[in-house]
Amino acid sequence: MQYLGIQQQITRNNTKSILFLLAFPLLILAGVYVVLYVFSDQDIEQANSQFVSVIPPVLIGVTVWFFISYFFHTQMIQMATQSEPLERRENMRVYNLTENLCMSVGMTMPKLYIIESDALNAFASGINEKTFSVTLTRGIINTLNDEELEGVIAHELTHIRNRDVRLLIVTIVFVGIFATIADLAFRMLLNGQYSSRNRKNTKGGGGILLILLVAGAVYFLSILFKLALSRSREYMADAGAVEITHNSLALANALRKISGHSTIKGIKNDEVKELFIDYKAQGFFSLFATHPPIEKRIKILEQY
Repeated sequence: MQYLGIQQQITRNNTKSILFLLAFPLLILAGVYVVLYVFSDQDIEQANSQFVSVIPPVLIGVTVWFFISYFFHTQMIQMATQSEPLERRENMRVYNLTENLCMSVGMTMPKLYIIESDALNAFASGINEKTFSVTLTRGIINTLNDEELEGVIAHELTHIRNRDVRLLIVTIVFVGIFATIADLAFRMLLNGQYSSRNRKNTKGGGGILLILLVAGAVYFLSILFKLALSRSREYMADAGAVEITHNSLALANALRKISGHSTIKGIKNDEVKELFIDYKAQGFFSLFATHPPIEKRIKILEQY
């Protein structure tokens, strides 16, 4: 995949961020309208009247939720991954590689963190220069040689330069909102936590089932939004790493070593796993993979 160039990629991702910020609240409002329509016995005028009155609290609630998640995601990620600051004195090799790469492209040095795991993986996070960071596992530091580790770090730095991290955080936050809404609707259906009046008005609970279907549909659409950009951002970061290091085989060899050895025990949050350079969903969710097959990424890198 041809790399677009840093400024063009930043502009494109900033535009996508704005579009996603608009699209996700619209999806929520659409779901709310369907719910109101069902509980108003399909009375359009009543549904419209109620919808207008609930728009402000819904948007305020979504906004508060979004800002809390958006601005505290770094702390949440550190807690989920149990990462710790990487000490310079004991890890001069990693600091030297990162600093040299940053100087070569004129970017500010991000913070470095480490996960004490033998697994081979890495990820970038942060929304601005104060919070940008690159996290590496102990396993990837000890296993890869300098050129391979440089390729991995360059991949993560490209995510930061392209503003991929901020864009992904936006989608993760909103998908999390939809997942919570869908879960609440499902629990409501299972536990029957609705009044006898609502049961009558919605024909024996059919309305609750419809609400569940709407919540599920909205959740599914939000996932599709996220998948629309997730796979391509990995290819673009691979290409950006090659642009920085001028060594496509180094990253290809690194990915070859990472393949099959990237699973970090103890991390259960799928949204956090999606940040890593390699993540392969299991079971049904593999149909909605956020990362392209690592074998395909290696093949493309070998063609540079």
